[in-house]
Amino acid sequence: MTMRALAGRLWRPTTTARSGLLVIRPASASRIMAGSTFRRSTDPSVQQPSCLFSTSSSVAAGHVKAAPQYGQPTWMTHPHLMKQGEITPGITAAEYEIRRTSLMNSLPAGSIAILASYRTRFMTNNIFYPFHQQTDFYYLCGFNEPDSALVLEKNDSPRGYKMTMFVAPKNASIEMWEGARTGIDAAKEIFGADEAIDSNLFRYRVVDMASRFENVYFDYPGASMFMPMDIAKKLHYKPDSDAMSTSKNLSPLIQELRVTKSEAEIKIMRQAGEISGKAFIETMKFTNGQRGENQIYAKFDYECRMRGSQMMAYVPVVAGGSNALTMHYVNNDQPLHDGDLLLMDAGGELNGYASDITRTWPVNGKFTPAQKDLYEIVLNANKECIKLCTEEQGLSLNQIHDVSMRLTKEGLSRLGIKPLIHDVDRRLYPHHVGHYLGMDVHDTGDISRSRPLKEGMVITIEPGLYIPRDPAYPERYQGIGIRIEDNVVIGKTVPHVLSVTAPKEIVDIEYCCSSGKD
Repeated sequence: MTMRALAGRLWRPTTTARSGLLVIRPASASRIMAGSTFRRSTDPSVQQPSCLFSTSSSVAAGHVKAAPQYGQPTWMTHPHLMKQGEITPGITAAEYEIRRTSLMNSLPAGSIAILASYRTRFMTNNIFYPFHQQTDFYYLCGFNEPDSALVLEKNDSPRGYKMTMFVAPKNASIEMWEGARTGIDAAKEIFGADEAIDSNLFRYRVVDMASRFENVYFDYPGASMFMPMDIAKKLHYKPDSDAMSTSKNLSPLIQELRVTKSEAEIKIMRQAGEISGKAFIETMKFTNGQRGENQIYAKFDYECRMRGSQMMAYVPVVAGGSNALTMHYVNNDQPLHDGDLLLMDAGGELNGYASDITRTWPVNGKFTPAQKDLYEIVLNANKECIKLCTEEQGLSLNQIHDVSMRLTKEGLSRLGIKPLIHDVDRRLYPHHVGHYLGMDVHDTGDISRSRPLKEGMVITIEPGLYIPRDPAYPERYQGIGIRIEDNVVIGKTVPHVLSVTAPKEIVDIEYCCSSGKD
């Protein structure tokens, strides 16, 4: 069933007498489209749940009633960030239901799917890192708190499954120190769980829940996952089963859904690309030989956040001069030098979706002839490969990589450069031309790059050229590293570049750099 076909089978809002909250409940006959979720009645006789439509306090019988608080933004508490009916910024309750329904429809009868969130991760004693959610978990429910779990049990109900969430309960003492929690009631009322349970009970309940199902889908946890390893082993082996293993990997099935983006996801990723592109412009203007790589990093981070990005999507590469010969150079602690190139691989994350852009520009704002020679090879490969990013072309990322390799070799040949045997793919251009992009920077890692690209996939195109300090190559080219990376939505017949705002033509880069020197 297509995403559009599922959209008509989703949610009906109701109001609970207990709390006055609008509750999302699965409808047994017909389900509404995303835009209708949480719609207020225009009938004056119907009591409105005013506590969710205002962040101000209400006064009744001499008492001040505070507006409800949750562990993440909601459309009620953050109307400047979210629209009515959205679970996370830009993604509606209806779309989350589509995702879960699509997953459960792909599983056989008698199946249960179990997902765990990340735990809080600590930098040092009691000092935690900014929280970033496990993306498969987040994709299916949008819940952005640590120490949580999601269980989907396939059944014959009109919804097609039962949704249980394990979440941290409300606790005034803890919330005074750590901030608001969403709590058990709101896990049902906002996130649509049929049942919500204290997350402290997860390890005691989940094995019993799984024992009733023939097919148990989950993924073995890493050290930072909420699911304890001893529980994972119990889920993996049924005591009464002769089979070596009774569980199945869940993430590859979710990745099949994630690899093709919805219109809402692409809209967010386009915004992320535009934010990062504008940050590149301001960073190019800021660059000069008196700056350091750390200052370039700080400038880009600042410009992304000022435009709405919540964080960097990954640790940026800010590589001046020959530091660019290291693919993942992230020390970012050297001074810049007049006459060198600066390679920056960076991108902001917006509402859970990453951008991943690389640009290379001269520190002093003007390419030397040698730099220009190599840059034009990479730019040509970048532009020609982007043209291939359509479903109509029927190519895979691996096939596009082969094209980029051929174009690179042809460009080097035109300059009279004769690489050593196997040096192009081992040293001069040692990485792949691209990868899938989405909620993770290197998204959907189990999806093969040999798969033909389809409309709605989002990929990077990032050819590069890195000339080592080796007498086999002309001295004027040695120590130069160049990469040009764009984010591209696969279209039916035309590719759509999400990172178009970031300058990459030589004339545009030089103009941009010079405009910051006035």
